[in-house]
Amino acid sequence: MIYRSLADINIYDSPKLDRLATQMAKGRYLEVLTSEPSFLKIQLLEDNYTGLLDRQDVEKLELSDRQSFINNLPPALSASEIRDRLPDVITFIRQAMATPNEYLWGGTVAPNYDCSGLMQAAFASVGILIPRDAYQQEAFAEAVTLEDIQIGDLIFFGNVTKATHVGIYIGNGEYIHSSGKEHGHNGIKISQLAGIDPVSQWYAKQLRGAARIT
Repeated sequence: MIYRSLADINIYDSPKLDRLATQMAKGRYLEVLTSEPSFLKIQLLEDNYTGLLDRQDVEKLELSDRQSFINNLPPALSASEIRDRLPDVITFIRQAMATPNEYLWGGTVAPNYDCSGLMQAAFASVGILIPRDAYQQEAFAEAVTLEDIQIGDLIFFGNVTKATHVGIYIGNGEYIHSSGKEHGHNGIKISQLAGIDPVSQWYAKQLRGAARIT
């Protein structure tokens, strides 16, 4: 069965429904994969992300179908059309930064985001669908060197095998990202690729590279 959300809904990654996996923004589509007494295992259709839906949240869904999902997908865009929309992507992120917020693991809807959830929501706001997690976004995008980085490119951080954090480049060696409490800003802030503040230095040690949504 395929449903469309009538409200923002939390999607969990544990049968106890106590740990957030991601969030389903109003208007997104899901497919029910299996049914359990307290939850439904679902797949979000826009990015194929799977998780568990609390049965109490079924009332926030309306029955739909795959053709409606297809009909509501944004049109495919050329690289130049995507480039033209990047200023609006950054505007979305700056507005999110200006709103009181804190880092939320699994957060993809305002006001609280995780790093990749912020990127996904910002691009979706201008009709560009990108994957959910940082490592998926890195694989999806076109790699660019730091020497060729442009405003609107994504910057990835992590270890030698996997991207675990992402921000968006805004020029002058700066990027915006949503980072956690322990080593980050606990929310959306600007950091510097070569900054001397503790957060910038923490992420500089984990810098993997940059990539462009094309």
